[in-house]
Amino acid sequence: MGGVILGLVLAGREAKRQSVSIAFIYDLFFYMLISAILGARLYYVIFSWDLYRNNLGEITAFWHGGLAIHGAVIGGTVSALVYTRLKGFSFWQVADICAPSLILGQAIGRWGNFFNQEAFGRPTNLPWGIFIEKINRPLTYIHQTYFHPTFLYESLWDFCVFLFLLWVRRRKGIIRGDVFLAYLALYSLGRFWIEGLRTDSLMFAGFRVAQIISLSLILLASATLIQRHWGRQ
Repeated sequence: MGGVILGLVLAGREAKRQSVSIAFIYDLFFYMLISAILGARLYYVIFSWDLYRNNLGEITAFWHGGLAIHGAVIGGTVSALVYTRLKGFSFWQVADICAPSLILGQAIGRWGNFFNQEAFGRPTNLPWGIFIEKINRPLTYIHQTYFHPTFLYESLWDFCVFLFLLWVRRRKGIIRGDVFLAYLALYSLGRFWIEGLRTDSLMFAGFRVAQIISLSLILLASATLIQRHWGRQ
C-alpha cells in the first residue's frame, strides 16, 4: 500500500506539471487499482486452472494468495484505455504520467515476497542467498536452505527502470507514449531473465507464462517505439 500511495503522489505532481487534472489522476488510480487486482487474479486462475476447476469457490479468495503482476499490468492498462477515452484525455499522455509510479510501486511491492517467503529462486551458494523456512520450500528443494532472492533482483531492476523513466521524460525529442512503452519493454526485459530463476512459475505448454508475456511485450513495445519515431522522420 505504501508503494501505491507514493506512486499516486508522484503521478499527481507530474500531472500538475502537465496541467492535467489531479482529481482525474486520483480517480483513474482508483479504477486502475481495482482492475489490476481483478486482472492479477484472473490471470493467475486461468494459468492455474487445475487448482480451481474442482473448487470454484476459491477463485474469488485472492487473500489466500495467487496474484500475477502481468495480469495486473494488463488489467490496469485496459481500465486506463477505457477511462481516458470516456473522459476525453490522451491515453498516451496519461500513461506516461503514470508509468514511473507503476514501476516504483512494483519495486516496493516486491518486498512483500520477502516477508512472505515466496517468489524466490533456485538454490544458490552465493553470499546474498536468502534462508527459506522448510515449510515454504518446494518439495524438489526441500533439503536446500539458501535460495536466489529473486524478489530483490526484480525490486532493484524496477527501481533502476524508475530512475531511467524519470530521466527519459525530461529528454527532448520524445513523444507521448515513449515513457510508457519504455516501461513495458524494460520491465519485461528484467522479468524475462529473473523468471528463469524462479521455482514457482506458471506454466503453459512447457513454457514459463511470464517469459512468454514478457517477450511479447518487449517485441510489441519496441516495435511500436521504432514505428512511431521512424514515421516522424
